[in-house]
Amino acid sequence: MIPRYTRPEMAAIWSPENKYRIWFEIEAHATDKLAELGVVPADAAKAVWKAKDKTFDVARIDEIEAEVKHDVIAFLTHLAELVGEEARFVHQGLTSSDVLDTCLAVQMRDAADLLLEGMDRVLAALKTRAMEHKYTACIGRSHGIHAEPTTMGLKFARFYAEFARNRDRLVRARDEVATCAISGAIGTFANVDPSVEEHVASKMGLSVEPISTQVIPRDRHANYFAVLGLIASAIENIAIEVRHLQRSEVREAQEYFSPGQKGSSAMPHKRNPILTENLTGQARLVRMAVVPAMENIALWHERDISHSSVERGIGPDSTVHLDFALHRTAGMIEKLIVHEDRCRENLEAYGGIHNSQRVLLALTQAGASREDGYRLVQRNGMKTWDEGGRLVDHLKADADVRGFLSDEQIETCFDEGYHFKHVDTIFKRVFGE
Repeated sequence: MIPRYTRPEMAAIWSPENKYRIWFEIEAHATDKLAELGVVPADAAKAVWKAKDKTFDVARIDEIEAEVKHDVIAFLTHLAELVGEEARFVHQGLTSSDVLDTCLAVQMRDAADLLLEGMDRVLAALKTRAMEHKYTACIGRSHGIHAEPTTMGLKFARFYAEFARNRDRLVRARDEVATCAISGAIGTFANVDPSVEEHVASKMGLSVEPISTQVIPRDRHANYFAVLGLIASAIENIAIEVRHLQRSEVREAQEYFSPGQKGSSAMPHKRNPILTENLTGQARLVRMAVVPAMENIALWHERDISHSSVERGIGPDSTVHLDFALHRTAGMIEKLIVHEDRCRENLEAYGGIHNSQRVLLALTQAGASREDGYRLVQRNGMKTWDEGGRLVDHLKADADVRGFLSDEQIETCFDEGYHFKHVDTIFKRVFGE
């Protein structure tokens, strides 16, 4: 985890201290149930819980692990130092993955909860700006070329809808990954009763894994990381749009430039889209976890350890980067400057050629074939591109066009409001009534 891109709330979830606290709770809850079943003495379970208020010494656990080369054994050894003789009843019938996988489920669930908070902030910002610019007219572009008019509000609304879908996906992925496995060395419950798993799951706020081997099936985790990748791509979708809109030739929107901020060490005039460029990079970092997570699904027989080192990296890194990116995205949207005058200038920059489809439709409705209508509009559109002027004037001067449309009918094709008559319908679909 890079401090530059890490919020403390997310870092805390993946800290060694939090991990060992979760490990302890799993072991203690399991010992409670084992005591209830008569497998271990009730006093032993009580003795284990007395260690709850003690501080787990991370350095001491690391010291033990350096010798035994096993992290869970190192933890259990240190726990025995804190608990005393009764510690021999801890971990009865469990295997290391019972602790590791159940802990990972808790961490991924808690990380998802933080990510959902970040998504809610992004959604709120997008909705606010969408409403603010519902009818701020601007040129729409396809292939980077002027197409037909749209509004800045529709841009924000489109991103809102994408984020809303991804929020639903994350909720489902959170629930799917939040499963508990306390099923023993090969998943058969040979040495631990299934009721222990049910008890730990209940206490940890997890669901029971229906069938595990030595590990929880990794398709759950792969789905989780795939959803994080989708969210990252949604962030990049916004970032790319803002970066293009901030280009000097466009300048319809720009990131907030704070007093005292400097854009370039060499050129004092620069205002660079550094936030959205950073977000594009953050998205790449999150998405790079998706393929390894998919590859973790296929393990040898009932388990191998090839997935472990991968998850130690992608678990913290992808959630930390996405958490940071969500809040950076929200802040960028909240302060984004929309230059309405530049939106208008760009919309009117090429003589109204963005109304070409309207003219084509009018010609076909007036009796022209689609092929002839297309040829007539394209001829005048290219003239507008190459020679300047206004498309409406070129059309009026074209005798072939005048054979189908009057001046008044041609001018009707250039009514800007025509393009926005269903904006309210779209907003109701996205945001509700």
